[in-house]
Amino acid sequence: MARTETKTAVLPDGLRYKSKVSGSPFVATTSFGSATMSCFLCGKHRPRSMMGTKKVLGKAQAVCAPSCKELDAQLSKK
Repeated sequence: MARTETKTAVLPDGLRYKSKVSGSPFVATTSFGSATMSCFLCGKHRPRSMMGTKKVLGKAQAVCAPSCKELDAQLSKK
């Protein structure tokens, strides 16, 4: 049996979806090195090669390296 595909729609109260598209907006990669992670500080997804670790609240977290602002400036020049 084939299911009919339902489009994503938000109810009028804005709190629930009638249906939600499955999957992730980020493409799954076959190699671990080319995967993306989100920065703990700015939340932007970056390749793991552009990330570093920083101790935040006693735990090592993935953050943009050297910093979020500097990385944005470097990427905007390219």
